[in-house]
Amino acid sequence: MKSEVKPLVNLNINPCKMCMPMGSATAFYGLKNCMTILHGSQGCATYIRRHMATHYNEPVDIASSSLTEQGTVYGGSENLKKGLKNLIELYHPEIIGVMTTCLAETIGEDVPGILQSFLEENPGYGDITLIPCHSPGYGGSQYEGYFAALSAIVSSIKMDAKKNNLVNVITAPLSPADTRYLKRMLSLFGIDAILLPDLSDNLDGAHDPRYNRLPHEGTELARLKQMGGARFTLELTAFHHKNSVGEYLSETYGVPYERLSLPAGLRDTDAFLNALSRISGNEIPEELKKERGRYIDAMIDSHKYHSAGRAAVFGEPDLVYSTVRMMCECGIMPVVCAAGSASPELDGLIRPEIEKLAGLYLVDEYKIADKADFKDIEDMVLAYKANILTGSSDGRRIAEDLHLPLVRRGFPIHDHVGGQRLKMLGYEGSVEYMDEIANQLIDTVETTFRETLYDTYYKGTAIDHKKQPESEEEIMKRKTKEHPCYNCQAHQFARIHLPVAPACNVQCGYCVRKFDCPNESRPGVTSSILSPEEALKRYLSVKEKMPNLTVVGIAGPGEALENWENVKKVFELIRKEDPKVTFCLSTNGLKLPQYARELKELGVSHVTVTMNAVDPHISGQMYQYIRFMGREYTGDAAGALMVANQLAGIRLLIASDILVKVNIVTVKGINDSHVPEVVKAVKSLGCFITNIMQMIPVKGSALEHVEPVSNKQLNEIRKQCEEIMPQMYHCQHCRADAVGTLTDDKSIQLKGFLSEEKPVFVPVPKSYRFAVASKSGVVVDTHFGHAKEFYLYDYRNGEVRFAEKRNVEQYCQGEEECGEKEDKIERIIAALNGCNGVIAMRIGMEPAKKLAKLGIKPVNTYDMIEDAVKKAAEAM
Repeated sequence: MKSEVKPLVNLNINPCKMCMPMGSATAFYGLKNCMTILHGSQGCATYIRRHMATHYNEPVDIASSSLTEQGTVYGGSENLKKGLKNLIELYHPEIIGVMTTCLAETIGEDVPGILQSFLEENPGYGDITLIPCHSPGYGGSQYEGYFAALSAIVSSIKMDAKKNNLVNVITAPLSPADTRYLKRMLSLFGIDAILLPDLSDNLDGAHDPRYNRLPHEGTELARLKQMGGARFTLELTAFHHKNSVGEYLSETYGVPYERLSLPAGLRDTDAFLNALSRISGNEIPEELKKERGRYIDAMIDSHKYHSAGRAAVFGEPDLVYSTVRMMCECGIMPVVCAAGSASPELDGLIRPEIEKLAGLYLVDEYKIADKADFKDIEDMVLAYKANILTGSSDGRRIAEDLHLPLVRRGFPIHDHVGGQRLKMLGYEGSVEYMDEIANQLIDTVETTFRETLYDTYYKGTAIDHKKQPESEEEIMKRKTKEHPCYNCQAHQFARIHLPVAPACNVQCGYCVRKFDCPNESRPGVTSSILSPEEALKRYLSVKEKMPNLTVVGIAGPGEALENWENVKKVFELIRKEDPKVTFCLSTNGLKLPQYARELKELGVSHVTVTMNAVDPHISGQMYQYIRFMGREYTGDAAGALMVANQLAGIRLLIASDILVKVNIVTVKGINDSHVPEVVKAVKSLGCFITNIMQMIPVKGSALEHVEPVSNKQLNEIRKQCEEIMPQMYHCQHCRADAVGTLTDDKSIQLKGFLSEEKPVFVPVPKSYRFAVASKSGVVVDTHFGHAKEFYLYDYRNGEVRFAEKRNVEQYCQGEEECGEKEDKIERIIAALNGCNGVIAMRIGMEPAKKLAKLGIKPVNTYDMIEDAVKKAAEAM
C-alpha cells in the first residue's frame, strides 16, 4: 500500500509553471539579431538556458549581469553595464532584451535608468535598441513573462506611425511548428504579416554547419517599427492581458485590433480563417477547406474512442482553453482542467463548454482550477477518475505513478524529442493532436483489457494457479475487514483491550480515572492494571476460549504512548505467539510524532487518535492541562501543541501505511459546531474513518455539568460529516479492559489472569496553581487588597515551580478609598482565572467569600513563598 506524507501548510509541490524570465526569454527569441541579458544571479540564466535548450534541441545563449553579494548590497548598475558592454563586443546584436529577476527587483534596481546612463556613457552604442523588461520570478509565471516581454518590445521601440498595408499578428506561446503553420495560413490569404514573436526558425532551425551566435531569423527590427502604422492587429489569445499589445497599438497609434482564440479545433480555426478572409478580402483557399473536411472526417472516425476519454488537461491558460474546446468538439470529456498560472477568466470561459458535454455523458463532477501545482493535479486526477493526461512532460510523474497515458503538448517537453515540432493549430494540427489522444486511449484498452478481465473474474479464485501469498495491501484489507471498529459488518469478530497503560500526559475536561467502575462502560476505566506478562497470559487464555478473537488493542486506561515500554513489550510478546493477530492502539496523539514509525515496526496496523479540534483555541478548552517534555501547558498553548502534534503524528502514520480512525468527543458549546472542520482536516490527511462521539459527563470532571449533545444533534452532525468521509455509527464506548464482540462484552466472564491485588487505578497527580501576593517575590508580604501583581506558582507532587507574573489594579488604596470597590475586585478576581488558591498576608472577609464562591481557596500566611505554596497545597 503506497502512502505519502501530506503537507499541513499552504505550499506549492512541483509547480505547474516556471518563472517570468523564462517566458520573457522565449518571446525575445522571436526577434532577429536579438540577444537577452538577465540582470540577476548567474544561476537564473543557466536555469533558463538549460530548460530551453533541452526542449527545443537548439543552442540557447542568455547573458547575465552575475549579481553577487556586493552588487546586492550596493546596487548592481556597474555589473549590468559591464555585462552589456561585453555582450555587445562579443555578439554585436541589433536588439538587447534586458530582463530583471527576483534579486534585481527586490533591491529596487532602476533598469531603465541604468540603460539610459549606459547609452550616455557609451554614445557609440546608440544604434542598438535596448528593451527593459520587468520580469521578477515572483511576479507571475512564464506565461505572464511572455506577454510582459511583448509589451516591452512594442512600447520600447520607436515606431514609424506612417500607415502601411501590414497586419500585426500577436500570438500566445506557440511551438515553432505551430508558428510555421500560422505563417502558411497567412500567406495563403496573401497577407503580409508582422508576426510577434516569430519562433519558427530560431528555435527549430535547419541544419547549418556554421554556428550563428545570434538568432538569424525571426521578426526584424525594421518590421517591428512598422507595427505602429499597420492597418490591423490580430491578437491570438483567449484572455485579456494587462500587457495587451493590441490595446497598446490601438490606444497609442490608432491601429484597429481584434482578439481571437488560438486557431485550434473546428470553431476557433473557422473564426480565424473568416477573420483573415475579411481582412484580406480573399475567399478561404480550397486547400484549407479540404483540410477542414479531413478534420471533420477524422472526428467522425474517432468518436467512439474519444467518447471513452476522461481527460486531465494542464498547462498555460491558452493551451488549456484551446485543448478543452477541441476536446468538447470531439467528444472527449475534460474532467480536470488546471492552469499553473493565475487565470481568473479560465473558469468562466470553459465551464459552459464542459457543462454541455457533461450533460450528454451524465457526468456530475469535474474540476476547473488555476494556480494549480502537480500535487493538486494528481489529487484531482484521482478524485475525478481521469484516464488520460495532456500537457507538458512535467506531468510524467503523475502518469508514471497512476499508470496513465500522457499526450505531450506545451512547454517544457524534456523526456521526448521533437517538442518543438508538435502542432495543435489549424485543422491539420488539431487532427494530429486528437489522433494522438485517440491512439493513446486505444493503446490503454489494448494493453490492459486482459489484466482487467483476469483481475475481475479469475484472480484469487480457486482455479487461479498463480495465486500468490497475500500482499501487504491484501493483509491490510483483510485485517480491516475483520476489525469491528473499522468495519460495521465485522460484528462477528471479537477484540480484547489489554489495560497496560495507566499513566497519562493530559487531563481531559471530560475524564476522571480515580476509581474502578466495574458497572460502567466508557473509555478510561478498568478493574485492574496488567503487566506485559499478565497481558500475554490473558490474551492466550481468552484466545483459547474465543476463536473469533482477531484484534488486540491497547486503549488505556491512560495514554498508551506515555507507557511506551509496557506497550512495546506487550506487542512483542503477543506477536511471537500469534503473528497474524491485528494490533491496534488508541492515543491522544500528543506523542505520536515520536512513536509513529516505531508503531509500524511493531506491526500495529490500526491507530485511533482522539482529536477534538483543529483550532488551537477550541482544543485548549477541552483540556485542563497537558504535560509534554517536562513542562505543563494550559489554554491556547496546550491546544496549539496538541493540534500540531496530532496532525504531524497522523501524517506520519499515514506515511507508514497505518490506517487511522479519528475519535471526536463532541462537547456542547465548545466544539459541537467545529466538528465538520476536524473531519475535513483529517480527511485531507488520508484518515480512514471518523467516530463522532457524545461526551459522557463524569462526576468530578471539569465538564461534569455540561449537558451532552442530544442524540438527534449528534446524528445531524454525523450525517453532515458523512458527506466528507465515512462515519462510525456502531461505537460502544469500550472500557480499557473490554473483551468480546462490540455487542456482547465478556470481560467479566473471562476475568482470568487479572491481578488479584486491590483494584489499581491511575492516580491523577495533585496539581494546583496558586496566586501569591508579594512585593519582594520571595516572601508572602502583601495584603490581598494592596497587591499590584501576583506571582503564580504551580504545585505538582511535592514540587513547586514558578509559572508567570500577572499585574493587577489594587482595589484598596487607602482608608478613604477601601469602601465599595466592586468593579476593581471583580477585575482582580478575573485576573486570577485558572488559580486554585490565593496566598496573601491578609485577605478581607468579603474578598475571601467571593474567592471561595468561585472555587479559589483564600490562604492567609506570612512565610517564604515556596513553603507557603506547599502548605496550602497539602491543605487542599
